[in-house]
Amino acid sequence: MGTGEYDYPKSSFEQQPHKVAIPPPQPFIKSLKTTVKETFFPDDPLRQFKNQPPSRKFVLGVQYFFPIFDWGSRYNLSFFKSDVIAGITIASLAIPQGISYAKLANLPPILGLYSSFIPPLVYAMMGSSKDLAVGTVAVASLLIGSMLGAVVNANEDPKLYLQLAFMATFFAGVLQASLGIFRLGFIVDFLSHATIVGFMGGAATVVCLQQLKGILGLEHFTHATDLVSVLRSVFTQTHEWRWESAVLGICFLFYLLVARFVSTKRPKLFWISAMAPLTSVILGSVLVYLTHAEKHGVQVIGELKKGLNPITIMDLSFGSQYLSTAIKTGIVTGVIALAEGIAVGRSFAMFKNYNIDGNKEMIAFGMMNIAGSCTSCYLTTGPFSRSAVNFNAGCKTAVSNIVMAIAVMITLLFLTPLFHYTPLVVLSSIIISAMLGLINYEEAIHLWNLDKFDFVVCMSAYFGVVFGSVEIGLVIAVALSLLRVLLFVARPKTFALGHIPDSSIYRSIDQYQNVKTVPGILILQIDAPIYFANAGYLRERISRWVNEEEDRLKSAGEDSLQYVILALSAVGNIDTSGITMMGEVKKVMERRGLKLVLANPGGEVIKKMNKAKLIEVIGQEWIYLTVGEAVGACNFMLHTYKNVEKSGSSGSSLGKETQSDSNV
Repeated sequence: MGTGEYDYPKSSFEQQPHKVAIPPPQPFIKSLKTTVKETFFPDDPLRQFKNQPPSRKFVLGVQYFFPIFDWGSRYNLSFFKSDVIAGITIASLAIPQGISYAKLANLPPILGLYSSFIPPLVYAMMGSSKDLAVGTVAVASLLIGSMLGAVVNANEDPKLYLQLAFMATFFAGVLQASLGIFRLGFIVDFLSHATIVGFMGGAATVVCLQQLKGILGLEHFTHATDLVSVLRSVFTQTHEWRWESAVLGICFLFYLLVARFVSTKRPKLFWISAMAPLTSVILGSVLVYLTHAEKHGVQVIGELKKGLNPITIMDLSFGSQYLSTAIKTGIVTGVIALAEGIAVGRSFAMFKNYNIDGNKEMIAFGMMNIAGSCTSCYLTTGPFSRSAVNFNAGCKTAVSNIVMAIAVMITLLFLTPLFHYTPLVVLSSIIISAMLGLINYEEAIHLWNLDKFDFVVCMSAYFGVVFGSVEIGLVIAVALSLLRVLLFVARPKTFALGHIPDSSIYRSIDQYQNVKTVPGILILQIDAPIYFANAGYLRERISRWVNEEEDRLKSAGEDSLQYVILALSAVGNIDTSGITMMGEVKKVMERRGLKLVLANPGGEVIKKMNKAKLIEVIGQEWIYLTVGEAVGACNFMLHTYKNVEKSGSSGSSLGKETQSDSNV
């Protein structure tokens, strides 16, 4: 910060200051309509319906809710070839993953296949992403298993547990569709990037630990998900470890990790990683069948029911005593699945340079889960691993989901008996290999280097999940994210501005080292809207700025402080508490012999100040369009005051001399 002689910009003195305009008053209905539109319809989805005949509006409406009727007319054979290849590829991944994740949720393995049949068909018609591959995910499966398992034991009462899983899926779908219909998708944004990274990493760690049951061939295992309980359950049953199962699991895990490593290093060989899970299932099944390993401690899936999804709409018992549990599970899993699916869809849309509508995606997710709950499916979304394979396989449209669903349908009708000898240890290996990719330690390091608070949020979510539970980790992460939002609102940034030499620009003295302070003037910028949550803090912070500036001037022997300019360009809005605070600051400045000056208040701010008669209190002549004009006016008053003071002192001296001469 420079402390040399201040170079006064000529424009500050030579130009007539511009008057800050007060926006013309608007009718209440028009103002309310504008506010609602800005809040809930920032993308203006109804723009395409303007000036259209009724028949065209109907067609556009159908295309809005069912995008397949929009891009379907432009579909061609080249797209179909690419989508068939991608669909078959992701089906090879979806089948073993679906079976594995259903076991993770303590559900019958066949439900994993059911969930890869109906939901993808619904999403293909209603989704706006070209690359998203729909299916079950490990984290949501773990949440369902832990939250429902805390109330109902899946082994003791499998029918009730299954009903609760369908009801939780139904309520998750209702929540997701409602958020999309009522344009409330911004609620999901409260799950920050750091929160998701930590939560997903913690959940992946817990999922990997849970798979020790399958790897070691244990029959009895804890239902708790925290690290201590899992390790205690593992090491108190060392006498039940099955070395055959462990060797088989480690071998298949090594194969899966090597396949993923090869595909990562050479993206064109993506099919190696995509086919690895199905290859593991086939090899494991053949190996168990030939060696009769199921008789030597290697657990197998057993019989899978042939046929398509049974209708389960009658299993949705809304009068159940466990209704609250189903609702809570649906809300938590629905939000997590929504956040993951939309984030994945936007990521791949960015690569292909197209946009997806977040609210339409919510409606699509909601409808596919509502339909799924009525057809023996549990919660589905757009998992990253499956979508990445779909993307790398060259998919062109959502038809790849239809192809995948057809492949799963064929499997359900004819191929399910082939999975009878599939060892559970292979499924555990598949889950572990998929989950290791979710432990993003590189991103955690990046957060540490970029923003320490985000790193704390990330690690809090991680350790909350690992040492507490999935629910505790989620609550901690969301609470810390909300705390940060509150801190941004309640403790906004304020900083002093200085003048950049040879310009009329004023910038932060902390950011620019060559700026010079203006003698006798303190310029402060408030960097946030002024609300009830931060009004008290800003009042105290402004007073502290003034105290510090006066102490600095006194210690440096410079001219005393005369003016305090508040730069309000970043203050987008102000409420009644903020108006009251501004009036109080004005009184405080007057008591200290200082003049309060405002620079560049926005339209909403000046309008409310005018209605509250605050402009009359501050004085219209002390409100300026720019900081430069405000500084120019203050400097003009300072120079005028000094000239008057000098003239007065000169006149007083001359009078004394005349009187002295006359006396002589």
